[in-house]
Amino acid sequence: MLGPGWSEVVALVAAYVIAVAATPAGISGAVLLLPFQVSVLGTPSPAVTPTNLLYNVVSTPGALYRYWRQGQTGGRLALLLIGGTLPGVIAGSVIRVKLLPGPRVFDVVVAAVLIPVGVWLLLSRPARTDAPSRPATQIPASLLVVLAVVVGCVGGIYGIGGGAILAPVLIGSGRKPSEVAPAALASTFVTSAGGVITFTILSLHQHLSVAPDWPTGIALGVGGLAGGYTGARLQSRMPDVLIRCVVGVLVIAIGAYYLSSGLG
Repeated sequence: MLGPGWSEVVALVAAYVIAVAATPAGISGAVLLLPFQVSVLGTPSPAVTPTNLLYNVVSTPGALYRYWRQGQTGGRLALLLIGGTLPGVIAGSVIRVKLLPGPRVFDVVVAAVLIPVGVWLLLSRPARTDAPSRPATQIPASLLVVLAVVVGCVGGIYGIGGGAILAPVLIGSGRKPSEVAPAALASTFVTSAGGVITFTILSLHQHLSVAPDWPTGIALGVGGLAGGYTGARLQSRMPDVLIRCVVGVLVIAIGAYYLSSGLG
């Protein structure tokens, strides 16, 4: 266990490094920060989940502000995603506290999130922003909200905003990345804030460590904010395929470790 004050320093530096590596691959550092919190920082369960959500709350406003300045707000798509993910994250938070408080079962949940993300990174290729988009396959609004509820629920259980899950589906349906990115990011921010509030309220009636670790979560968020900016600047200088393959293999390896831990 790290000494007083050192946990926040290590959290800030680690979040910066992880965000620099993850941002060019098109994923949030949150998906990798949760295993880091458990294995290195020793953040107790289930407090590790809202602490990870707090990372999103602190790290995403910079990008949201940039998109707003560029006139990209996500529009109706953002409202649909938020309308689904917000109730989903509340349900997921309750499930996390009431049904999955122990570390063993949660290890399997971590693996169930990481391994598919890693496989997606290895098999997919990012859409070119300058390429003409194909006609969008219109996903009905009702189905989109249901999908957002499911993703929000996963976010409440694991501790991610869900943008890394929603964005590939929406871009795959033919929507432009310039429309999807701000909408998914806005959903991530609102969902994560809702999750942090829900876990804080639940902590008032629980004997477990349910509330977020505020100093650690804020330190992670500040590191992620700076690392995401750096990663975005470096993206054009790094081979896309290499980035996604390296991060994909790393994510799968970590997921396999947690799967063996949970089943063992």
